[in-house]
Amino acid sequence: MQNVGGRSVAETVKSLAALILFCCMSSSMLFAQAPFAPTQPHSSAAKFPAASAYTSTKLTYEIIDAPKQTYGYDVFADGRLMIHQTSAPALPGNEGFKTSEDATKVALLVIDKIRKGEMPPTISIDEMKKLNVNNSIQ
Repeated sequence: MQNVGGRSVAETVKSLAALILFCCMSSSMLFAQAPFAPTQPHSSAAKFPAASAYTSTKLTYEIIDAPKQTYGYDVFADGRLMIHQTSAPALPGNEGFKTSEDATKVALLVIDKIRKGEMPPTISIDEMKKLNVNNSIQ
């Protein structure tokens, strides 16, 4: 038998075979484990109230200043901030409404949707057009 680096060929082959077996076993154990999926606690998940949750709640709004000399609105439930909207919904970008009147129209629609139990009270482009909001796409 020949020596390879002070070891016999048989010892070298055994060592190499053991190394290959170890690598195969390690990788199969790694892939056999359950995939990593970060779990979020249930408390951080978005939870929307039941449809009847706001039937006796005092819902109010306030028109607010938004970026680039535009307007937004805040919606309050019994005096507590519920929605802070500084951009015109359903439209690309982050500009607010061109007029405070347009912001008022949408804020009132949002309050109406909350009263009806529509949570979240999303606004569509079609609804903006029906309200004659100037920001809506023509």
